[in-house]
Amino acid sequence: MQKKIVIGNWKMNPLSLKEAEKLLIEISESFSLIKKTEIIICPPFIYLESLRRLLKAKNYKLKLNLGAQDSFWENIGAYTGEVSAEMLYNIGVKYVILGHSERRAMGENNIDINKKIKSALSSGLIPIICIGENVRDEKHEYLNFVKMQIEESLDKISRNNISKIIIAYEPVWAIGKGTLPATVEEFREMSIFIRKILSDKFGIDNVENIRIIYGGSVDEKNAEGFIKDGHADGFLPGRASLDSKKFSKIIKICEVLNK
Repeated sequence: MQKKIVIGNWKMNPLSLKEAEKLLIEISESFSLIKKTEIIICPPFIYLESLRRLLKAKNYKLKLNLGAQDSFWENIGAYTGEVSAEMLYNIGVKYVILGHSERRAMGENNIDINKKIKSALSSGLIPIICIGENVRDEKHEYLNFVKMQIEESLDKISRNNISKIIIAYEPVWAIGKGTLPATVEEFREMSIFIRKILSDKFGIDNVENIRIIYGGSVDEKNAEGFIKDGHADGFLPGRASLDSKKFSKIIKICEVLNK
């Protein structure tokens, strides 16, 4: 049985290390034992090292892994403001989110993401690759849009490496406060479509264990449907991950329903 995965993307939150430590402790102390769900926390870069030390010092029963929200494609050099995958690996980070819609909105493209994926894999990180359409149209052009995202982002990734990645389907139109999330049926159809593209490109045997998670608006109210009927392999919550009670409920749903 493959573990479900819940990845908390804290984005540019919270404002202080003290608040970040408090939130991490609250999440860590919410459970006595989780066996069937992998939990990743992706805080801002500035908190990663301190939170890693906190987790090590506390030795919580709930084993959390840390992830970053982005990384650069070069390991070292004159790249002001960038953080490399190698640097992240060297401080104990295991995962990295790449291609998030908020990064794409600032100009990041599939070619950039492809270089970042290659760098992350070569540095020993597990990439969490975000894909998803901005809008849905009646002619279904959004399917071609997602297909291009996958093919360009994963260009020249080896078959040996492809099984290491995680795909987060992130429908941009279903993200944010006040928006309606994608339906379970919409996610299930897109998940099947994504896996078909991956199978055609890399071979079905190489992609059958790739986890496809839902990265749209998710909370304790709709998580059960995505797992039971949408067959989601997990979630990438943003806002809900900043509330330890809501985040914990999502994790518990994954744990109970992973049979």
